[in-house]
Amino acid sequence: MATLSDIGVAAAINILTAFAFFFAFAILRIQPVNDRVYFPKWYIKGLRSSPFGTGAFVGKVVNLDFRSYVRFLNWMPAALHMPEPELIDHAGLDSAVYLRIYLIGYDLILILFLLFVLCAL
Repeated sequence: MATLSDIGVAAAINILTAFAFFFAFAILRIQPVNDRVYFPKWYIKGLRSSPFGTGAFVGKVVNLDFRSYVRFLNWMPAALHMPEPELIDHAGLDSAVYLRIYLIGYDLILILFLLFVLCAL
């Protein structure tokens, strides 16, 4: 049987791993070399061109604008408050479905937490 310290160690490892993957996603997402992976619609619509066409080599591969590293999570509140048809048009149907599942899970956890608190009193 697992002890409380075993569960705590497993939880700490899982939380640290989740933060590491989230941080890696956030850093890789803003690199010019990964634009085609994270923003393919912008290339299809012609809103963005290949970073390898112009500029210095380092600027093509690494994002040198340090302000973008500070504000890499600014897209989250906008996505949460965006109407669903606009979200589908902007990010695609898979993103809208993922966000809906995320929000339903958030509501469910909140309700279960409130029920737990009420039962504990």
